Amino acid sequence: MKTVGLIGCGAMGKGMATSLLSAGYSVYIYDDMSKWREPLEKQGACFVENGAAVAKKAKYVLLSLPSPNIVAETVAGKEGLLCHLQTGGFLLDLSTTDVQTTLAMEKAAAAKGIHYLDCPVSGGPAGADAGTLTIMVGGDKHAYFSVKPLLDILGDTILYVGDSGAGQTVKLCNNMLVAGITTLLSETMAVASDHGVSRRLLAEIIQQSSGHNRVLDVFGENLISGSYDNVLFYLKHMAKDLELYMALSQDSRKPQHAAGTVCQLYRSALHQGKGEKDATAVY
Repeated sequence: MKTVGLIGCGAMGKGMATSLLSAGYSVYIYDDMSKWREPLEKQGACFVENGAAVAKKAKYVLLSLPSPNIVAETVAGKEGLLCHLQTGGFLLDLSTTDVQTTLAMEKAAAAKGIHYLDCPVSGGPAGADAGTLTIMVGGDKHAYFSVKPLLDILGDTILYVGDSGAGQTVKLCNNMLVAGITTLLSETMAVASDHGVSRRLLAEIIQQSSGHNRVLDVFGENLISGSYDNVLFYLKHMAKDLELYMALSQDSRKPQHAAGTVCQLYRSALHQGKGEKDATAVY
């Protein structure tokens, strides 16, 4: 398992590639728009011309892609990875996508004798850089045990959560919760500020009280300053994940009053042109 492929080398993929290279892996990467190509090549990574070239080099291929459509085309398209990856190979999708796409890709991969695991991650670019991601894995349990040593290089909390699609289910639920907390923090900080209490003081007190939360630990400085150019997670990506959550929730037929409101707020922020801002720019 000392050779790994990576499709998609943005802020997350860059950190994953660095962790793998540091662990002694040969890493073949396809991303013709990556701004990280030069520094990664200096570390020993090999960028190739397309996904087929990655699949021909590596039995284990990681995906770090921005949308379900791109995942589907990359895996099962006309010249997708399934056309080139060897039987017995592994596709690990570390993207955040929808359950339907995951199930379709897993089925298509299985028909070719290829293992497909959904492995969405939490921890952002900082976690990817440090190799401290939380990784939620869905799919065949035997396949999970086969790739866990590889995932251990990328994260410090690796959790097998169930059958194919379970990883994506957990990730989408988590991101909806993060978005909801972010929205409430934005609103309550505005109220406190209007009544003469500084945002920073409120944040300090919240973190010493029953309202303590991880969102404030990670995104607090943006919320306190009201400046959203230091992007920890793009608002456009959060909005995409919330839409995927709302689609997922329709299958359960459970009311989503709060989640629906949060999703609408992010839609509005996106329409206001805030997509390239940090996800905390929702208010």
